[in-house]
Amino acid sequence: MKGKGTKINILRKVAIATRKSLKLLILIFLAIIILIGLVVLFYNPTYEVKLNGETIGYTANKSELQKKINAYIEEDEENNIAFKQIDAMPTYELCLLKKDTDTNDDEIYSKVTENATPYYKYYAITDDKKEKFYVSSFKEAEQVIDELEKKDSANQDDLGIVEKYGKELKDFTKVEKCVSELYEKKVVKPKTIYQAPSASNYSTGSSSAKVSLGISLINPTSGIITSRYGVNESVRDHTHQGLDIAGPYGTPIKAAASGTVTYSGNANDGFGNYIIISHGNGVQTVYAHCSQLLAYKGQTVKQGEVIAKMGSTGNSTGVHLHLEVRKNGITYNPQNYIY
Repeated sequence: MKGKGTKINILRKVAIATRKSLKLLILIFLAIIILIGLVVLFYNPTYEVKLNGETIGYTANKSELQKKINAYIEEDEENNIAFKQIDAMPTYELCLLKKDTDTNDDEIYSKVTENATPYYKYYAITDDKKEKFYVSSFKEAEQVIDELEKKDSANQDDLGIVEKYGKELKDFTKVEKCVSELYEKKVVKPKTIYQAPSASNYSTGSSSAKVSLGISLINPTSGIITSRYGVNESVRDHTHQGLDIAGPYGTPIKAAASGTVTYSGNANDGFGNYIIISHGNGVQTVYAHCSQLLAYKGQTVKQGEVIAKMGSTGNSTGVHLHLEVRKNGITYNPQNYIY
């Protein structure tokens, strides 16, 4: 009976301790509820905004504020602004702010953007690689080139378009004035056929005529045309037998049409790393000055398949693709078929 009484006493003590613990937990819970209520009553969860480590204000919605700043930085086509550079971006730290304290998103926005530097984008129309006029859009630049080609201007093969960026915006010239100032009357001269160097991988001549290739070609890469077919420039000792398309280093180069790779390498003939694809019926395309060759001799490639990457190997003054279109050993203007 004594042992049974001892167990009852132990259970009674445990029950008493449990009740005390529950009361304590309830008190703690109520205290937390009251504390949260007081915080909610007098404070708001807010973000402290710092710039270069200095507090410049408070915002209740950092996502909307940052979205507004990002929108300010991004391109503004209407004013020819490519982007705006901000030296330092704000940082955000979550904090509790008294309800009677105002947030100041507009002031923060002004402080972050007040020293931004705008960078403008525009287009230069070049003649023999010299910048002649500036226009605000690529569409206008293309219109100038198209109009001069329609007029059969003598310098049409020397014309180009260069995308420009700068902290200052150039004075723009109207399309009509560009066309009028750049137009050169063509002088009729006896047609000659240029004989290329005797290296085995060069063409045997060139022609400005458009012949049927029996296949359709696609643009092999993206970029800006910097030198056209048939031009004579100081950087080379012969008439240009291809089309130069400039772009960032490593830009993918695709097969303009399906065919078989008949050459892939570097023959030290000025082309640097280059590939020749045979498309049948005497038609070939050439891809020169590559940084990397991905297709090998004897490989069958499909139209649009990446075969190389853009570079500046061989006799080259900058990163670009030199593209040639040949039929029976004669080069033809690639722009009769693509671009």
